Amino acid sequence: MAERSRDLPLLTLTSSTRRALRLRARQARDAKLSVFSKICYAIGGAPNQVSGSASAFFLQIYLLDVALISPYQVSLVLSLGKTWGGITDPLVGYCINKSKWTRIGRLMPWMLGCTPFLMMSYFLLWFVPTFETGRVVWYLAFFCCFQALSTAYHVPYTILTMFLSTDQTERDSATAYRMTVEVLGTLIGAAVQGQIVASAHTGSDCHLTNGTGNLTADFPHEPTDHITSARQVYMIAAGIIGCLYLLCTAVLFLGVKERDDPYALVAGEVIPFFQGFRKTMQFGPYLNLISSFLLISAAVQIQQSNFVLFCTHAADLQDHFQNLVLTILIAAVLSIPFWQWFLGKFGKKIAAFGISLMIPFSIMLVTISNTVVAYVVAVTSGLSIAASLLLPWSMLPDVVDNFRLTNPQGKGLEAIFYSSFVFFTKLSAGIALGISTLSLQFAGYDTTLCKQAYSVVLTLKLLIGAVPALMIIIGLIILAFYPITEDTRKQTELALDGIRMRTRRSTLIVI
Repeated sequence: MAERSRDLPLLTLTSSTRRALRLRARQARDAKLSVFSKICYAIGGAPNQVSGSASAFFLQIYLLDVALISPYQVSLVLSLGKTWGGITDPLVGYCINKSKWTRIGRLMPWMLGCTPFLMMSYFLLWFVPTFETGRVVWYLAFFCCFQALSTAYHVPYTILTMFLSTDQTERDSATAYRMTVEVLGTLIGAAVQGQIVASAHTGSDCHLTNGTGNLTADFPHEPTDHITSARQVYMIAAGIIGCLYLLCTAVLFLGVKERDDPYALVAGEVIPFFQGFRKTMQFGPYLNLISSFLLISAAVQIQQSNFVLFCTHAADLQDHFQNLVLTILIAAVLSIPFWQWFLGKFGKKIAAFGISLMIPFSIMLVTISNTVVAYVVAVTSGLSIAASLLLPWSMLPDVVDNFRLTNPQGKGLEAIFYSSFVFFTKLSAGIALGISTLSLQFAGYDTTLCKQAYSVVLTLKLLIGAVPALMIIIGLIILAFYPITEDTRKQTELALDGIRMRTRRSTLIVI
């Protein structure tokens, strides 16, 4: 009997060891994502990028040359719309923070619920109402609606990255899939929009009046046949792109399972939103990431929004702009795997400096405006845009994990991190776009002219070359002080894995 009693601790130890091994194996299996799940997750982000690409490249010139509203009114639409979209980010984050878990998750209902309204608002954004007085109010209202609904879709979608897997490598891989498909979506958006509406921006339809191209010289308040045709083709493009929301959201819902993070089991009570917001705004790595990428993303937005205008009015490339846009985005799509390899090999912080590739070539395009240079610039811009899209969303989960480790009692702050990040980038982009469009007003941009004044040409050159270059340089200087290195990231991952393991083990013991 005594001998049997001495064997009990050994049997108990063996049982505990086996249970720990089973827990570790189950954790590894749960953290592993299938390729199918990654692809379905990536497809879910495509429609926002398709519509975002179309509006980024073409909304400004559409409002100026097709809807025929003034540059000042366009600046109001773009800046207020983007700013409102940014304001709704923390509001959506707050609401998500209060959301209850459902049978399909906590985030999925948001994406499913706003999809039909997104489709409607996007289509009406590209519709020209019959009334002229107050037309700017129509576009401001529907651009604000589109931005708010897009936020209600995008914020939970980006937060979903944290709840796909507890493995940082798997999350980085899913982010790379997502960025590849999103850049592909950007390509599709620009391709569909660019090829369909190319006829709306050719110089062959200008009628010369007193030596200047004028589209509405004879009847200033009546649209010409060319403008009427342009409005129709924009609506066709909007209808096609709007339908993608329904298709991609269905794929996301059917192919992705939202999982709760077991780390949250030991994280204490959920921190109230405003207290959590204050905590995140005091977290150094997060402030560094926001400060750098709000400048970089605003610079990319300025280039995108003014690129078609630059090709049409400042560089005599109006017959090539749709192909140049495609070249930019094809280069971006093809370079995503390269950047994923590069950041894994040399680190995310070093990879971020690849964004600076566009600076010398953009300045070259401004000074030497010919077709060959334009296509070289398009390729290098695509490489830089890919890096600017991939890196912040790959670095943000590292910041969240680092915060979790240094603030172990914080729970439910993922929505605040993601929504605040999107808020600040949208806010900076809105301000930058408003100022850049307003500068065209001061330069004397005339929506009825095919050939603009030299002051407008000079302004467009500055908006394509010097202004974004300066913003990118400042952003990269700030990023140089980003404190999370590859060693820090790996140490954080190991520490959080240990917390998750202890949590699961203690849960089983209680059971």
